[in-house]
Amino acid sequence: MADEIMNSAEPLDIGLLNMMPDAALKATERQFVHLLAGADQAVKLHLFTLPEIERGAGGRAHVAHYNSFAQIQARGLDALIISGAHVDGNALADQPFWRALGLVISWAESNVAAMLCSCLATHAVLQFLFGQNRVALPTKRWGVYLHHVVAEGHPLVAGLAPGFDVPHSRCNEVTAAQFTSAGMKVLVVSEAGEVHLAVRDGRPQWLFWQGHPEYETVSLLKEYKREVARFAKGEVDEYPPFPANYLGSDGRTLLSLYEGQVKRARSQNMTVPNFPEAQLVPELKNTWREASECVFNNWLGSLRACQ
Repeated sequence: MADEIMNSAEPLDIGLLNMMPDAALKATERQFVHLLAGADQAVKLHLFTLPEIERGAGGRAHVAHYNSFAQIQARGLDALIISGAHVDGNALADQPFWRALGLVISWAESNVAAMLCSCLATHAVLQFLFGQNRVALPTKRWGVYLHHVVAEGHPLVAGLAPGFDVPHSRCNEVTAAQFTSAGMKVLVVSEAGEVHLAVRDGRPQWLFWQGHPEYETVSLLKEYKREVARFAKGEVDEYPPFPANYLGSDGRTLLSLYEGQVKRARSQNMTVPNFPEAQLVPELKNTWREASECVFNNWLGSLRACQ
């Protein structure tokens, strides 16, 4: 079914534009469903995607039960969530889905009171509406990083601990100066001063994440596994680094040994050994879930208060 209802009171109608590629399509849907299901507010979720995103047979079969954008427009929404996406290159305007995504953003600007954007979606809105183009990072920001609130007293960050973790997976960023130029209020930054969470002035229910607080415990490991597979197939020449602050010493040792095996297998045109996922999963700890649920609940609560 295209719609899911969580909790029992009169629900908020929330759309989820899932732009992730096939490999992460179901996981992304599940991540946001879990956040919504654990919230204090009743929610009816309406799933849709962009047909311009290339998909295989499995991905096409999965999104066949999604709404069309025309159905979303006809129904109307209390809020819209836009996921991240996989892109080739850094230029968003060159992506095949850029025009279609722009139509969704333009419609939301006039018709949706609240929006939550994750990672690339944040970059897209900043560029499409405010002309703020993201900039490439020297190296990929990939792992779990410590953050803190810089807007004490703001209702969207009420209840957050003084320091809390957020997962990131991105090769680009929008800087604090760019957020400010776009009329955004920065709420949360990393220890390095990079913006994670910002809100739009005058539209306090428009929330922007540069990280991925929706990630499940295994999400970064699954992504790392996919990147290792790309190296093994010869699709990329550089072996991926470990996601930072994510694995303990035993896990890093195991993956260092596996890296040697993969490189040897690739150089000798041999079969690559299986990724040691089952051995690594027990080592993982989710240190960001509580903070993620706190902000998400604050956002949903603000929507209910404005009804």
